[in-house]
Amino acid sequence: MNTAVVILNWNGKDLLEKFLPSILLYSEDAKVYVADNHSSDDSVKFLKRNFPQVQVIQNTSNNGYAGGYNEALKQVSEEIIVLLNSDVEVTSSWLAPIVEIFQKEAEVAAIQPKILDYKRKDHFEYAGAAGGYLDQFGYPYCRGRIFQTTEEDSGQYDNNAEIFWASGACLAIRNSVYQEAGGLDEDFFAHQEEIDLCWRIQNMGYRIKYAADSVVYHVGGATLSSMDPKKTYYNFRNGLFLLLKNLRSRDLLPIIFGRMILDGVAALKFLSDGKPDHFTAVLKAHGSFYSSFNKMRKKRPDEFKIDQYYNLRSIVYQHFILKKARFSELEK
Repeated sequence: MNTAVVILNWNGKDLLEKFLPSILLYSEDAKVYVADNHSSDDSVKFLKRNFPQVQVIQNTSNNGYAGGYNEALKQVSEEIIVLLNSDVEVTSSWLAPIVEIFQKEAEVAAIQPKILDYKRKDHFEYAGAAGGYLDQFGYPYCRGRIFQTTEEDSGQYDNNAEIFWASGACLAIRNSVYQEAGGLDEDFFAHQEEIDLCWRIQNMGYRIKYAADSVVYHVGGATLSSMDPKKTYYNFRNGLFLLLKNLRSRDLLPIIFGRMILDGVAALKFLSDGKPDHFTAVLKAHGSFYSSFNKMRKKRPDEFKIDQYYNLRSIVYQHFILKKARFSELEK
């Protein structure tokens, strides 16, 4: 299967200089693209001068992760596309296990590798770890990561597994399915748009998997750190977008109401911890949700094939009240 690795770049010349060599070295069976999201640094000149073998796609504006990929992927025709963050170090033969699953399992539409922390290579990384899930209220968590707690990799997730969502830090997807689904939702701009895409393609009848034998190392926070209130804003707003777009009608009111109550508790916790900017970000996120309600509601599908989107009622309760910090400890 012909494969494309597509790296979205915005003012990331230093990251390209650091990580692109390993991508080119270990992706010998794939075509490598860099989609430049209208950078103001000299990323494009740097690429053309130092990496002529890389296909550069120049986007007309910076429309975030979702819009950037949607624009760039119109120019990519390979069967399998890997959306790869610019702050990821890949390893030898990282693509082979992914392609093998696609070849053997036609119903699998998207795959993520094992994502470890570049700074602590024996630990899982926040953005995806060993595959993602949702709780009943739409809060994401992973095998190997619950909220800010990440596990050490001791081989506990060295098995391929079906998951609910694959990380946007390294997301392999069939090009045909990406186009059929309409790509990433640009109203998300950044954060959780890959979860929305995975939910939608499962509603189309496809499956998502984790490939344990494919390993990458992710720096994380290269665009927005966890300390940035913008990240809080996008995560809280987009979590509500996610539910409104994809929940069955019978679940909409109780689940979204419950989620907003929990968000309010989180906002008060930010305030008590001396983080007023994050408290304000949650309020702004809810305000944006209200103002975008009708627009997002119109994106709901005509038919819902997924009945059980969660395997846990509340990750908030289990982690913060019951003090469960590992995926294996959760009462599913």
